[in-house]
Amino acid sequence: MITTAEMKALEESCGIPRLTLMENAGKGVAEAVREKLGDEKNKKVLVACYHGNNGGDGFVAARFLCEEHEVDILFVGDEDKFKPEARENFGKISHNDRIQLFENSDVIELDRYDVIIDAIFGAGVAGSLPESIKSLIEQMNESKALKVAVDIPTGLNPDTGEVSSKAFDADVIVTFH
Repeated sequence: MITTAEMKALEESCGIPRLTLMENAGKGVAEAVREKLGDEKNKKVLVACYHGNNGGDGFVAARFLCEEHEVDILFVGDEDKFKPEARENFGKISHNDRIQLFENSDVIELDRYDVIIDAIFGAGVAGSLPESIKSLIEQMNESKALKVAVDIPTGLNPDTGEVSSKAFDADVIVTFH
């Protein structure tokens, strides 16, 4: 296993633009969901995203998944704090009529979803979660939906594997190489 610092160094040494990495990651998440769902179409998918690169991966996944499914995005970040690549992909989905965007978890009925994708915090975040995120994770964990984590489940320390206080209980974890 490598640390997040080692992974970041490897990504930078490869010379692949971050936007390309994000596009590939999001497409990989969409493909993993499609593989799990098989031939089923028109499923209800929720992608929970933050303003970092993990959220950017989620925006890309939503863009691919909306071709076959009903996709909603729950944005729980701060638009003023977007990473540049995440901002670009947020722009692409915010003008997509096939994706509905929510910015308040109180209006989301999680029981209506067949798939929930955790694209909140990825490998670059460690430490305790904000209370609002902990509450959302608890609600998502109670859902009977297929639960998919991008990179690493939110709430899990990427270097130690320890749970901060609450972690997303993923059925599938999609990682990239």
